[in-house]
Amino acid sequence: MNIKEVIVVEGKSDTVAVKRATGADTIETNGSAVDDKTLIRIRHAEETRGVIVFTDPDYPGRRIRAIIEEQIPTVKHAFLPKEKTIAKNGQSLGIEHAKDEDIRAAINAVYTPEDRSPVEIPLGMLLEAKLIGHPEARKRRDRLSELLSIGQVNGKGLKKRLEMFRIGQDKLTKALKVLDEEEKNE
Repeated sequence: MNIKEVIVVEGKSDTVAVKRATGADTIETNGSAVDDKTLIRIRHAEETRGVIVFTDPDYPGRRIRAIIEEQIPTVKHAFLPKEKTIAKNGQSLGIEHAKDEDIRAAINAVYTPEDRSPVEIPLGMLLEAKLIGHPEARKRRDRLSELLSIGQVNGKGLKKRLEMFRIGQDKLTKALKVLDEEEKNE
């Protein structure tokens, strides 16, 4: 696998897993308190090679992603669902526990916004699509997140995540059609 971008991960164990699976270079944040020196390194990497943020699907991982996105909004994002990052003993989760093929698949499905113009998703559209305020909303959001490669998100954060990644109503509608078709065939 030939990856030109530098992949931002949380720690040494994640670096080992990513290098084993892809051979890519990494920058480690060393925890959720991303310091200025690390942000400078990430900004430099973004300017010279590009950056893919690939953090654990938990609160600290989301916090790291948000800090980097706020400071360097042009970074790309890769996600793994929680169930693919759980340790064999079931006690912890993280990129370091993922299978090589799952890491490669996540990196191949990297989210790269083509258009940086603002996007607005009406709250009513999310309600109508049963993504919020419905008994099946969590299940539908989780599957939609997989289809769009945007990482798992709760109801409160869905609108923000869709807008942050500039996923417009057309792309959302297409993903919802796939989701509805899958549910119909269950």
